[in-house]
Amino acid sequence: MELKQLRSFIAVVESGSFTKAAGASYTSQPTISAHIKALEEELNVQLIARDTKNLRVTEKGRELYECALSMVQIQERLLKKWAGEQEKTIVIGASTIPSAYVLPPLLGAFQAQHPDIRLQIRQGDSAAIAEAVENGSCDLGVVGEDLSGRLQCTQLAEDRTVIISPNNDLYAKIMASGSVDKLLRSPVIFREIGSASRRSAENLLASLGKRPEELNIIAVLNDQEAIKNLVASGMGISFVSALAAAREAEDGRLLTFDTGLPEAQRRFFLAQRKNAKLPEPAEEFRRFLLAR
Repeated sequence: MELKQLRSFIAVVESGSFTKAAGASYTSQPTISAHIKALEEELNVQLIARDTKNLRVTEKGRELYECALSMVQIQERLLKKWAGEQEKTIVIGASTIPSAYVLPPLLGAFQAQHPDIRLQIRQGDSAAIAEAVENGSCDLGVVGEDLSGRLQCTQLAEDRTVIISPNNDLYAKIMASGSVDKLLRSPVIFREIGSASRRSAENLLASLGKRPEELNIIAVLNDQEAIKNLVASGMGISFVSALAAAREAEDGRLLTFDTGLPEAQRRFFLAQRKNAKLPEPAEEFRRFLLAR
């Protein structure tokens, strides 16, 4: 049984006519007849007794009518409920650093003001988030680079790319000397291609006259926390957001070195599709972020 067949059957029972049922359902009479015939064949019972002038709903037909009403009403209630939930849901895509260090306090504050709005967060690298915003699977994106060529972007916050190292005597001396060249002779742990953190590191290296292939890259990871843990364990150095390294630097697990170069500056952006109207909950969230 299909719901469209049950809807046709209900229309026939309530209108008392195949012709009137077709008009009420905005479909053709042959379609209504085919739906009733399919139901009767599947259930192996006669639901509608018809002659040339009249039709009569059989006992089995009455029984099916009551069940069909319940089934259609359940579907309508679910669709209405889900449509309401969808209208009150914001799908936010966020790249690694914003999702871990920029958004959490903002999401909490927004939820406190709007408890009726459900927030759905999708994490990925900046390239994946940009694609998700473009194809509409995310209402908004928070990313670590300006994607104005593809999306409408508004700056939200600033950060810097720093070099992190293990907190030991060797690296403490190198940090104190201020020699970036000495730091870059260390094994390096890099972020994956496609991440804004990777591109920020490459831009910083270029300003220092270095290319990634000149470094001793021993690992490439897509997990910021794993990178920090590997550096803290003594495996080498890495390039990360200052926001991402702040807690570990304060706790003494890592040392951080800021080159002071303009190329170390990082910015985070709120991205949305160009020339597309946001659903009202997403627009409310956008206004909230920009006000903060």
